[in-house]
Amino acid sequence: MTDAIRLYPAKPPKVYFYGTCLIDLFYPDAGLAGIQLLEREGIEVVYPQDQTCCGQPAYTSGYHDEARAVAAAQLDLFPGDWPIVVPSGSCGGMMRKHYPDLFADTPQAEAATEVAGRVWELTDFLLNVCHIKLQDLGEPTTVALHTSCSARREMGIAEVGPALLSQLQNVTLVTQQRAEECCGFGGTFAVRHPEISAAMVDDKVQAMEDAGAPAFVTTDCGCLMNIAGYAEKAARPLTGEHIVSFLWKRVSLQPGNGGSAR
Repeated sequence: MTDAIRLYPAKPPKVYFYGTCLIDLFYPDAGLAGIQLLEREGIEVVYPQDQTCCGQPAYTSGYHDEARAVAAAQLDLFPGDWPIVVPSGSCGGMMRKHYPDLFADTPQAEAATEVAGRVWELTDFLLNVCHIKLQDLGEPTTVALHTSCSARREMGIAEVGPALLSQLQNVTLVTQQRAEECCGFGGTFAVRHPEISAAMVDDKVQAMEDAGAPAFVTTDCGCLMNIAGYAEKAARPLTGEHIVSFLWKRVSLQPGNGGSAR
């Protein structure tokens, strides 16, 4: 659950949407679904066109100066006093948890701390700020859920995905063995340690299959790309989807209540 300093007394009329590199390049439908769910709640969505990477790949690789240069380009994108909603626990964790440290003792320290204080992971925002109510219009199905390490440990939202999926009466959520374990992606970890990463994702795919799930959903596109990509290459039947794409498909026949993206 979010701490008291991050609670909004009411659902805001407007938010900034930070799309992330992987959604921009590989999973644009997940970004559009996230925007549509926010619009369904009557929220105007502002998408800053100059946004780029949050700086996490360089930061977690130890290149803090390079990460600071990339992250600095994001600080001026959100001038209004509106929440910054991010469809990724990984990027959200970087911005909320690490920006203040990254910019400590620099002229941008105050701006970084201010931006960090407005960052929300998208599913957390939908559940705990919008108090979204979902009516399931889809056919019965079974899924597993993978909550990324950053979403679980940095953003503290392990309970959010199950809470949202529990509103869908035609969806059965199965519990995989050791659900809290990493899928092996870890950004540059998968590049630096490919054999270890491959073993970890094989364990993750096997656990989901053993739980009886033909498909999985996740809050992070990095994990989605890793798990679904491995399953496809290994000719395993497991398929994957970002959780907001999944949610939107289940409820999208419902009339919305306004909002616009620009």
